[in-house]
Amino acid sequence: MKQCTHADALPHPEPEPRSETCPECLAEGTEPVQLRLCLFCGHVGCCDSSPGRHATAHHEDTGHPVMRTFEPGEDWRWCFVDHVLV
Repeated sequence: MKQCTHADALPHPEPEPRSETCPECLAEGTEPVQLRLCLFCGHVGCCDSSPGRHATAHHEDTGHPVMRTFEPGEDWRWCFVDHVLV
């Protein structure tokens, strides 16, 4: 089974969210479907079901590999590089 090779490099504690919603969606006037939190810098971006796909764009722009859900009641992480749940 494939594993994430980036989990050990995650900062502890995890970074504080820089916003409560996706700032790119806010600027564009669109509604995010669900939110993701970058576990390296605290950027909040929208998921791939959202029109802007800003969480993925953040990964592509920065190389930050791991994000977690920023939705109440959910508890999972995704590694964009290794394409696995962490």
